[in-house]
Amino acid sequence: MLVASNHNRRIKIMGTLSGQSTIVTGGGSGIGLACARAFATDGANVLIMGRNHEKLEAAVATLRTISGAGEINFFVGDVSREADVAAAIEKASLKGCLDIAVANAGTGSLSPIMMTEASNWDDIMQTNLNGTFYTIKHAGRWMAQSGGGSICAISSIAGIRTHRFMGSYCVSKAGIDMLVRNAADELGVANIRVNSVCPGLVETELASGLLQTEAVLNDYLDCMPISRPGVTEDISHAVRFLCGPEASWITGVVMSVDGGHHLRRGPNVEPFSRMLFGDDITDGKIGPS
Repeated sequence: MLVASNHNRRIKIMGTLSGQSTIVTGGGSGIGLACARAFATDGANVLIMGRNHEKLEAAVATLRTISGAGEINFFVGDVSREADVAAAIEKASLKGCLDIAVANAGTGSLSPIMMTEASNWDDIMQTNLNGTFYTIKHAGRWMAQSGGGSICAISSIAGIRTHRFMGSYCVSKAGIDMLVRNAADELGVANIRVNSVCPGLVETELASGLLQTEAVLNDYLDCMPISRPGVTEDISHAVRFLCGPEASWITGVVMSVDGGHHLRRGPNVEPFSRMLFGDDITDGKIGPS
């Protein structure tokens, strides 16, 4: 009887996030803003976090025009700093409750492994992997005290398939997926679900260089059974599903949203590397520094 009662309760709330408190890191643009838009449209309270005050203000103004009934706010901070993440999550936890967290903030650069500076490697790990860790850690604490919640991390096809000359980015995203699986295993006892979405090539500012290099773009498209670049809504729809009550029995999932790219090989970004670094570095002709 208890199971049936819980099932009926879930059916009644299915399809809405009205009144739920959410946070999206990197929410000022791109995939993060699309996720925030999906939550706001569905009536959730939304806080977006990012480093650019003006960009966040503009995003909040847009979100408030489409918000169902929820509060829309922003927090200026850097996910590579744990104190910033903790403070943002506290602000998002209206009435002491946090229901949904999306760890989206990320960065990356094209850099052959033998040319990658330790500082560049550290910056990417701090933002992508550590930032996701801080989000899961502090969101999980708020969710645990209020009966549970849902966390979704944004990973990448680059965490599944090799992308030459993007080693640090690939490693950071692969780390996110393993972190998500471990967190899901640990936090399920507190009724906290943890999943990740792995986008393929999506039309965002971060991917603009790849999209604008014809040979690289065409190679990406050859790797996709559904042969087109993604748009941010392709990703936000998946995130909305995983974070919502419709996915209440789904945790530890790494969901590819990539036009089927994960079924094939990694892309050939060599033409882009030759433009940036030249032939010798691209061909591995580099000696000790």
